[in-house]
Amino acid sequence: MKIFFPQWQGSGTGKDIKIGAKTIKAFLNDPEILSIPLSKKKLEKKHYINAHEALVEQLSSFRQILLQHKPKKLHTIGGDCGLEIIPVSYLSSIYNNLGVIWFDAHADINLPKDSSSSNFHGMPLRTLLGEGNSTLRNLMFSELKPNQIHYLGLRDIDSAEQEKIVKEGIYAPLTMNVAHLTDRLKKNRVKYLYIHFDVDCLDPGSFDKSYFKIANGLTISETEACIRHLKSKFKIVGTSILESTAATEEDLGPIANIVKLLYNG
Repeated sequence: MKIFFPQWQGSGTGKDIKIGAKTIKAFLNDPEILSIPLSKKKLEKKHYINAHEALVEQLSSFRQILLQHKPKKLHTIGGDCGLEIIPVSYLSSIYNNLGVIWFDAHADINLPKDSSSSNFHGMPLRTLLGEGNSTLRNLMFSELKPNQIHYLGLRDIDSAEQEKIVKEGIYAPLTMNVAHLTDRLKKNRVKYLYIHFDVDCLDPGSFDKSYFKIANGLTISETEACIRHLKSKFKIVGTSILESTAATEEDLGPIANIVKLLYNG
């Protein structure tokens, strides 16, 4: 199943994310893509989360679509990282021990009360672990275990997030080592993968059309190679492409192959 969900409210003010999602949708030009409407609720802060009510309405719509269609695979064009609580929890509920590959400069594992921004796109993994806001947790289909999470490109981490990562022994290497990652996944008997791809995992020198630009990221070539390797060794049952601000297909050009790799197959 192919989903277009340009949610931006989880990022606070990142309307450019909505534009970026539309660019990816236009680039893929697939008539089977199903669109999820965005809420018109006021972007009020509740429970330490900006736009809480709008997010609940939108994510509820996503949940209902999955309940209706019951897909075996999901490819999501977004949108901010907060949307991930729905597809990841859904696929984890139907695939035992789903491995989650989190390509991202940020850990996205804050509790609402620990977040300096109050933006939900910094909280989805903590929510998926069964912590944080109860209303958003109740929309999920399942919870993750810490050993299901595998970070790649991580380099901008809040202190509370670092504490959680260390405490739970979450896979978060300083540099990407595909062989080491593969060994870790196989030792944990992972057969199925979900690939979360926030474009800010990439170094701005390789691709600068990201909502955040964080130095010392992954190169496009090594990222392509990693995704190809993972696709050759595991069954990819879900992917996302998130937080791009590319306004034209020319802007998107440097990562066109990555988009195709994630979306096709």
